[in-house]
Amino acid sequence: MPYLGSEDVVKELKKALCNPHIQADRLRYRNVIQRVIRYMTQGLDMSGVFMEMVKASATVDIVQKKLVYLYMCTYAPLKPDLALLAINTLCKDCSDPNPMVRGLALRSMCSLRMPGVQEYIQQPILNGLRDKASYVRRVAVLGCAKMHNLHGDSEVDGALVNELYSLLRDQDPIVVVNCLRSLEEILKQEGGVVINKPIAHHLLNRMSKLDQWGQAEVLNFLLRYQPRSEEELFDILNLLDSFLKSSSPGVVMGATKFFLILAKKFPHVQTDVLVRVKGPLLAACSSESRELCFVALCHVRQILHSLPGHFSSHYKKFFCSYSEPHYIKLQKVEVLCELVNDENVQQVLEELRGYCTDVSADFAQAAIFAIGGIARTYTDQCVQILTELLGLRQEHITTVVVQTFRDLVWLCPQCTEAVCQALPGCEENIQDSEGKQALIWLLGVHGERIPNAPYVLEDFVENVKSETFPAVKMELLTALLRLFLSRPAECQDMLGRLLYYCIEEEKDMAVRDRGLFYYRLLLVGIDEVKRILCSPKSDPTLGLLEDPAERPVNSWASDFNTLVPVYGKAHWATISKCQGAERCGPELPKTSSFAASGPLIPEDNKEREQELPDSGALMLVPNRQLTAEYFEKTWLSLKVAHQQVLPWRGEFHPDTLQMALQVVNIQTIAMSRAGTRPWKAYLSAQDDTGCLFLIELLLEPENSEMQISVKQNEARTETLNSFISVLETVIGTIEQIKS
Repeated sequence: MPYLGSEDVVKELKKALCNPHIQADRLRYRNVIQRVIRYMTQGLDMSGVFMEMVKASATVDIVQKKLVYLYMCTYAPLKPDLALLAINTLCKDCSDPNPMVRGLALRSMCSLRMPGVQEYIQQPILNGLRDKASYVRRVAVLGCAKMHNLHGDSEVDGALVNELYSLLRDQDPIVVVNCLRSLEEILKQEGGVVINKPIAHHLLNRMSKLDQWGQAEVLNFLLRYQPRSEEELFDILNLLDSFLKSSSPGVVMGATKFFLILAKKFPHVQTDVLVRVKGPLLAACSSESRELCFVALCHVRQILHSLPGHFSSHYKKFFCSYSEPHYIKLQKVEVLCELVNDENVQQVLEELRGYCTDVSADFAQAAIFAIGGIARTYTDQCVQILTELLGLRQEHITTVVVQTFRDLVWLCPQCTEAVCQALPGCEENIQDSEGKQALIWLLGVHGERIPNAPYVLEDFVENVKSETFPAVKMELLTALLRLFLSRPAECQDMLGRLLYYCIEEEKDMAVRDRGLFYYRLLLVGIDEVKRILCSPKSDPTLGLLEDPAERPVNSWASDFNTLVPVYGKAHWATISKCQGAERCGPELPKTSSFAASGPLIPEDNKEREQELPDSGALMLVPNRQLTAEYFEKTWLSLKVAHQQVLPWRGEFHPDTLQMALQVVNIQTIAMSRAGTRPWKAYLSAQDDTGCLFLIELLLEPENSEMQISVKQNEARTETLNSFISVLETVIGTIEQIKS
């Protein structure tokens, strides 16, 4: 919907563009065109000057042509009939003596996302593929992929594919890389571009002439070629050896992945490659680019899964800087934990100790957990540091230290005595659920070594009614019953009170059931209680908490230089699956009523909303903006499927309603200004099955009611009812907010 005042702006600009005096002054004419572009980028609807802008493209000024072509590519889907008039100018420019003009015209023509443009761009693209200027060939090669996307699911043009394969031997290196990208897009359904021996050897020989982006791209494509012999394999590796020292991190990572995958049968070669890329990775970890630093740290952690001590001599490179963002600090702390050895343990622990008092509570807690992880190997030093941290009497620090102690006494029983001596007094500084559970567990399991354990638990029992976390109450039940077995005289009375409260007054069913279970267990006898609660401590599942075994390089080589180290394998698989579902969503049905006027939805909107398995509910597809012309034709050809009247009182704000409708993927085609009587709006929406809804809203303030008329391209009563329910909810919510 146009912004307020845009009509006056459009009239002013149209008058200026038609002024012969301004047209005669090239600089003034260009300034007016720049104003049109500026208003367009600010969100104003500048489609009203389309014809004047088309006329402005007939100029020898390249800057002016660029501005006009940018405008045309933006508004061509909204003005497809008028945009066809600009095709003649573009076709003429494709034969211009200036290669910059030819390339600019061809690129703009391929970017016109409107019906029927394919037949006009096919011949200019073929001519561009044979053009003498390399810039024009670059544009034409990418235009082949755009033309294929415009055709949709049509068959692949074999002649065009052969032409692109032949251009892989072009003298211009950028043309070669663009050919690979276009072939990959065009042959996506067939598995992508095929890399055979001649193509692979040709690309290898051209690698030195490519720019850094091209080298990274070609290295990725070369992974599809499998050398026929061991001799050929090592010849290829020797040829690419210099790229492991490239100044571009992307090229280094691509070359590393190439070496790791091709040398999968030669572990010593893989190890040597990882040693050689240690320097570039460390440099990336210290990069000013935070994104590059984070990705490099993720890959360092991946390498450490196979080579645990690979970066141990450079552990200081992973010390955190005060100005670094939180997510990089967390990655560095994780890396430091994996680099600890006998030589650097003292320095690493001192560094982590400093992080424990950081102003960021989350980072401080992460550092304490890291010390707890190191404590599995270097118990005494870590327990001493953790004990000193308890003396700070900081709530967030005490909570995490107690949780770390709980895990530590489970995995390292030899430190139990030191932990029990450090616990008295810390209960005063614990307020959150996790910390309380950890402390209560320690008091229950090792309460016989802690003199004041029954009295600490008694405080929890007295405040059990005000406790908001059921998990704490359940942990308190178990701990008190365990302590009762070793210190019955001190715990008998409070255990009875706690059981009575949990059985008679507690509302949480899980806590009540556990209280009943323990009460009935006590009725059976103390021996049965000991048999169940004091079972052997050697739990076979403890193996899950121990350090995992070293993973071979081949287990993650294919994930190197991808987003898997960043997201994690399981998470990235889920993301990839969702993206695939969006790309392969349902197409708009091509019914006979739509065929006469062309496709209802512009071709550039290719994304589909992810299909959910439980698709019983209505799911509206986002970004389905219809053109006004198509909406009008379709609206006139359909009958009203539903009509109703909703009450409306007070003022009305169209912008608020439009924003609310966009949230539920209902798009606005046209809307009256605020204060217009009667006020009208035309809306559209489409569900994931292709069912199209066209809506008219009519508000008459005098009658205090809003009339809703809905038309549907397919007669589906259940879907229509669901859509009406969504629309009523949005309008009702806006009415409530207003009132």
